[in-house]
Amino acid sequence: MATLDSSIIVVGLPQVVRALNTNLIVGVWFITVYRLMITVLLVGIGRVADLYGRVRLYNLGFAIFTVGSLLSGLSLTAEELLAFRLVQGVGAALLFVNSVAIVTDAFAGEGLGKGIGINQVAINAGTITGYTLSGILIQLFTWRSIFLVNVPIGIFGTYWSHRRLKEISQPVRGEKFDVLGAVTFSSSITLLLLGLTIGSLTDALSLILMLSSGVLMVLFFLVERRTKFPVLDLSLFRIRLFTAGNIANLLSGLAFAGLAFVMTLYFQLVRGYDPLHAGIFLIPLDATLILIGPVSGSLSDKWGARGLSTLGLIVASAGFFVLSRFDQSTLYPEIALGLVLVGIGIGLFRSPNASSVMGSVPASKRGISSAVRATIINTSIVASIPLVLALMTADVPYDKLVNIIGNPNLVMNLQTSSGLLGGFLPGLQHGLLVFSGLILLSAVFSLLRGKREDQK
Repeated sequence: MATLDSSIIVVGLPQVVRALNTNLIVGVWFITVYRLMITVLLVGIGRVADLYGRVRLYNLGFAIFTVGSLLSGLSLTAEELLAFRLVQGVGAALLFVNSVAIVTDAFAGEGLGKGIGINQVAINAGTITGYTLSGILIQLFTWRSIFLVNVPIGIFGTYWSHRRLKEISQPVRGEKFDVLGAVTFSSSITLLLLGLTIGSLTDALSLILMLSSGVLMVLFFLVERRTKFPVLDLSLFRIRLFTAGNIANLLSGLAFAGLAFVMTLYFQLVRGYDPLHAGIFLIPLDATLILIGPVSGSLSDKWGARGLSTLGLIVASAGFFVLSRFDQSTLYPEIALGLVLVGIGIGLFRSPNASSVMGSVPASKRGISSAVRATIINTSIVASIPLVLALMTADVPYDKLVNIIGNPNLVMNLQTSSGLLGGFLPGLQHGLLVFSGLILLSAVFSLLRGKREDQK
């Protein structure tokens, strides 16, 4: 549910923008503010979970997320939806951090890859099916249904997690929470993501925000080096498997999260399909990713994560390359082939990579380790849409690009004006080529995890 709502509004964004009488800039923030809240809170929540228990925070997250979903579905203005998406984000952050840590506690040792693989299926299914489900719900009902569908599930989930989940790991005793470290880290991430999403990356305000983020991050590292109980244990990054696996996560996440946005623009604005068909056409990506996840997790228990992760990234890169060759007349089977290759590749990569990263850290650090991993993944998700727009500005000026994406009525103009389409379509293609390269670079870092660490 938490990952579902990070993607469910993407396909239906034009409809939500029109219904609330706002513009694309605000519309993108309907997506971004949720992901931003998750990303900002993850590290702090991970440390609190290590100190006070993971299950308690997980149950609280389910309840907060359900309330936020109900309020989002009842929003009457753009401002209300933005505020209630923040509430959703708080609940989702509590779920994100603690789910992987709880699974790692339960499967620590033998079967960890399989356990993480099943967990990754839920995460991947939420992320990907959000694109298809939103198209179906909006077509059959209204945009409000994409939030209200969470409410009955959330009520049951809150009750069931409270009844069934028990604390396995023992909370850390005698340590204090590093407030200054948490504030400087969260502020730095907030400014970075604001700089990436508030407008063109070349705007003065965006540059100032990103520079300020860098200054705060330097301050954060200085604080953490002098704190007895840091919110983020920097010694974790001395573990080569942990560091290489997370860098691979960052690079592959940028590409994978940007793919659905690019394909949504292609299907709706270039080909002229409605949200329902745009969502249905993404099913090959959904299906392969969901099917491969648990299989790759089990295989990593036998053969290790290094080879499977690297192979998966190479296959995904090939899929991005196939997709980068589409045009107005490309047959759907060719597009489906590219989506299947990406789904297989990312499915082979994610579960083994997650189990190797989480299995490389001490039990007492699993909360914060899960938080670091989730922060990196969510940062890549938040940054993916601004990166797509930035890459497309090489072919289409930023103000014209925003006007095209924010006005679905321009579809016919796009299809009849060779000048406008001549920039828009190549922009999508160039973005996919860059993503193919990012995936290959991610494969390099996957190899850098090393044989000894992988076997360990």
